[in-house]
Amino acid sequence: MSQQIDRYGFATRAVRAGQRRTQEGEQAEPIFLTSSYVFNSAAEAAARFSGEQPGNIYSRFTNPTVRTFETRLAELEGGAACVATASGMSAILATCLALLEQGDHIVSSRSIFGTTTVLFNNYLAKLGIATTYVPVDDIGRWEAAIRPETRLLFLETPSNPLTELGDIEALAELAHGRDCLLVVDNCFCTPVLQRPLELGADIVIHSATKYLDGQGRCVGGAVVGNAEQVGEAVYGCLRTAGPTMSPFNAWVFLKGLETLGLRMAAHSAAAHHLATWLETRAGVRRVYYPGLESHPQHQLARAQQHGFGGIVAFDVEGGKEAAWRLIDNTRLLSITANLGDAKTTITHPATTTHGRLTPEQRAEAGIGDGLVRIAVGLEDLEDIQADLEAGLSG
Repeated sequence: MSQQIDRYGFATRAVRAGQRRTQEGEQAEPIFLTSSYVFNSAAEAAARFSGEQPGNIYSRFTNPTVRTFETRLAELEGGAACVATASGMSAILATCLALLEQGDHIVSSRSIFGTTTVLFNNYLAKLGIATTYVPVDDIGRWEAAIRPETRLLFLETPSNPLTELGDIEALAELAHGRDCLLVVDNCFCTPVLQRPLELGADIVIHSATKYLDGQGRCVGGAVVGNAEQVGEAVYGCLRTAGPTMSPFNAWVFLKGLETLGLRMAAHSAAAHHLATWLETRAGVRRVYYPGLESHPQHQLARAQQHGFGGIVAFDVEGGKEAAWRLIDNTRLLSITANLGDAKTTITHPATTTHGRLTPEQRAEAGIGDGLVRIAVGLEDLEDIQADLEAGLSG
């Protein structure tokens, strides 16, 4: 199957890619819960450790279940290599450690996950790697921020939580013209709705914790790209530093990939209806959702995405007090900062996902005190709306 998988469609690859049945003839992928592997001889052990012979060595960096997940996600993203990691944040860290060195410079969208900003500012800065932040949608600002020592452009598109978009094709052209890599966090869309590598990006980052899992069960991440930058450099970082995905988590993510297409279509359809409905509600000042014609980058979303995703954000009148009152008055929605779950979640970004940023940094990113983010789940849409209506009128 693995040799013929390229001729099959996306849904088939999401179910079948990467699986190698053992002599037991199992239908579902097995979980290899082992820390180490036995060799047939001392010579074979030496050949494995030296890289002369492929095969399992130690589960920090070689495990059959993890490898199946990596192979399947690489197929779906259109990459030659995938490295699975312990979390989405460790995927970003491993990428930066593998591909950057002291004195290098990152240009990043300012509209990124708050913890990513903290990683760049507080930890990569200690290693002598500087970061400049620019508006995600202003190509001129991206270009002006590039220095001779710039090695990497980084963005989320759509962004968290305002669903701002970066033009991947334009940024890829800019990056490659200045000898830089373009790294795209594809967490919100997944390869179902967006494939950045096909648009010119060099590396795709995932928090597998979100939609790839789909039910809020496990934490994990992934880096997808070419054989040299990801298959050798990022893999080498993982082998030594050890931000390793557990085999059990990899197995859960494999099960998630099997239904990813169906779930993303359902999340997107419900979120689009909910965003349209929210635009009509009293007390809602503005709704942020790429599927709305009122979104300033609606046409770009139509061009580079195959759907608009499951994340809706909106500003309520009355600031933090009103936003907290809305959240606290809901009864069905889960108050949690996670997303990509079958259960709808609601959060206040200014005091959760972006709470570690300074007020000035939040203001620059456009994250106000009245902003609420919803990750639309798979419940009946009418029940989600009724719950929010109670919150809005409470």
